[in-house]
Amino acid sequence: MVIGEGDVTDDYDRACEVDDLAGVIAVGEEGAQGLVLADEPATTCYLPEHQAFVRWLGADSEADLIAAAKMVLTDPTTQWEECADWETDGPAVLMDSVTAGAELNVEYPNGGGLPEQAPVPIPTGRWRVRAVHTRADEETSVGLVQLLPWSQS
Repeated sequence: MVIGEGDVTDDYDRACEVDDLAGVIAVGEEGAQGLVLADEPATTCYLPEHQAFVRWLGADSEADLIAAAKMVLTDPTTQWEECADWETDGPAVLMDSVTAGAELNVEYPNGGGLPEQAPVPIPTGRWRVRAVHTRADEETSVGLVQLLPWSQS
């Protein structure tokens, strides 16, 4: 949906209302749900082997960030925040919330290219969403949003 005007709440408005590290909002008019990675803008990637989004909060390199993320993901003492349940019909798209979903394949004027986006290979299902922002060491801070099968406790 496009950013609305006046008193009409649109997808972007709902995304901005997420106060936790992650949340789920209704998107569009057909009952779909969108996962919002909230709190602050951060370069983000997806690690399919961990079903986790990695958010760059502070690191000297991508390698340091990914190593820290994997350490936090496998640490049983990580203090996760339970955020939401998310139901999806399959693969998703990681995108900036300032771009309306309907505009992802519309080129910017004057040869400006397409909006940034990345495919996310998520299987169809219901997911429990948990998140954490943590310092892995003196120089590396990482944000994680992980999807766990809903039936898992």
